[in-house]
Amino acid sequence: MTSDLERIKILEGKISQVLDCVKRLAAENDKLKQQLKEIKSEKKEFEEQARKLARLEETVKTSESDREAVKARIEALIGQIDALGL
Repeated sequence: MTSDLERIKILEGKISQVLDCVKRLAAENDKLKQQLKEIKSEKKEFEEQARKLARLEETVKTSESDREAVKARIEALIGQIDALGL
């Protein structure tokens, strides 16, 4: 049978293990909070880049449409010049 003193020592050991575990978990929690903060920052940057890309894609579409309109007008003008026989 274990004496009261031995039981107290066992209890102290268990409490020490719990405290070590709590410290380890607190450190891990802090690390995870920092990683989450960094990920949120990266997400914000990616979202801004996605918005910029969408604007650029819209600009490209508009430019392509404008180019097609100019091409059609040039072809019409060439057709008119050809009709004059010059």
